[in-house]
Amino acid sequence: MNLTRDEGRDDALPDAIISHPLWRHAPAAARPFVQLARVDRPIGWWLLLLPCWESSALASASLHSPPDLWLLTLFFIGAIVMRGAGSAYNDYVDREIDAKVTRTKGRPLASGRVSVRAAWWFIIALCLIGLCVLLSFNSLTIALGFLSPLIVLLYPFAKRFTSWPQAILGMAFGYGGLLGWTATTGTLDAPALLLYLAAILWTIGYDTIYALQDIADDERAGVKSTARLFGKKVQLAVGLLYAASTLSAALAVYFAGGGVFAWSGWIAYAAHLVWQVAQTRDDIDPPTALRLFRANRDAGLLMFAGFFAQSLTALL
Repeated sequence: MNLTRDEGRDDALPDAIISHPLWRHAPAAARPFVQLARVDRPIGWWLLLLPCWESSALASASLHSPPDLWLLTLFFIGAIVMRGAGSAYNDYVDREIDAKVTRTKGRPLASGRVSVRAAWWFIIALCLIGLCVLLSFNSLTIALGFLSPLIVLLYPFAKRFTSWPQAILGMAFGYGGLLGWTATTGTLDAPALLLYLAAILWTIGYDTIYALQDIADDERAGVKSTARLFGKKVQLAVGLLYAASTLSAALAVYFAGGGVFAWSGWIAYAAHLVWQVAQTRDDIDPPTALRLFRANRDAGLLMFAGFFAQSLTALL
């Protein structure tokens, strides 16, 4: 069932999935925290999770072993809670800017529905869960995992001093390209670095599309972005970013040993990105930009499915 915004809740945010059960059934007191953690907008944790899953599955395929379902489950839990913590922190830093932007002015901190104190306790609780997940991995993955918060802490400030905040976001969201591989193999090899680069470039591309929704408000608020930087050439720029991402992913597959299913997943990923670029315009309407951005879950799942199927051949 697809609910309209009014049928969901009056305090639903414009880009929320109103039909999401955790939003529909959340008690009134919990609804602002559901929004703070972006649970009503699951695309965020999907995009954080997919590089982890892709890297772990490709690592298993390279070892000629079946996928490690326990690791995939840990990454699933970790992605949801750390996306929530990162989003809450981002909203804390950006609460004054968010209040000036039409799409974000209703967020819990910007609108005053959650206090700063409550938000920080919420962030700490989510980080503790994330820490428990991280400590379940091997020592190399734990060490790398402790470095990633440095990128997350920097990201909300990037839009104030650079036109490339999407690159900082890419470094944070693509970090699973390293962690998935090291958690599976215990080593840091070339395919992991290439998948990380592919994820960074992919993130810059899809977040540029996402930022096209806010160009007018960002100009008024003095917020920088690649969408503003690329301007009329945004389609070309996103196309080049996506092309570089697919090339980097192809090299990762090659150095990991390839395989018909792994290459099939890569082809499907590349084809999906081509479809996105074909629809990207500098004057794109916000609903279309949001739809294309959300479609990246499917792009990532297609590549993961190929890598996962390749690792399953070890059972034959």
